[in-house]
Amino acid sequence: MKEESEEKEQKTKEEQTELAETVEEAGIEETAEEMPEKEEKTTEEAVEAEGEEAPAPVEEEEAKPPPREEKAEEEEIVEERIYTIPLGKAWIRPPNKRAPRAMKMIRSFITRHMKLETRREGEGEEVEEPKRLVISNEVNEKVWRRGIEKPPRKIRVRAAKDKEGNVTLYLAEQD
Repeated sequence: MKEESEEKEQKTKEEQTELAETVEEAGIEETAEEMPEKEEKTTEEAVEAEGEEAPAPVEEEEAKPPPREEKAEEEEIVEERIYTIPLGKAWIRPPNKRAPRAMKMIRSFITRHMKLETRREGEGEEVEEPKRLVISNEVNEKVWRRGIEKPPRKIRVRAAKDKEGNVTLYLAEQD
């Protein structure tokens, strides 16, 4: 009986030292003395318990970027217009090139009507940053909904220009 109890005590001491070593490697500031003594655990159970007791390092939580603020707060809309863009000429193209052609037609229409042309270098003039056109996923999905061969004949969009001159294209609400 004494031999069995001595063996159990020796096993628990070995387990505690192993736990202490793994805890030190993980960078956790707990010592083997603070952990509860459990004589009934085998070495396999102790290994499983290590994974459960060791919390994730705090450094990973600090490394996460702050939550993204909504772009709507940052963007101040200077100008907003609603257009119906005719896409019938995209149907002149071969069937497998119609939807990409419709997207190009949308880009060129908005660039022309919202005056997104960048100034060219001339005599003593500085070049401005090129203005951007951002097409929302809603518009893209509307054009591609029926596949590459059958884009819509026309599409109704809402173009919003911000204070920097960038234009964002949204699908117009259906009244």
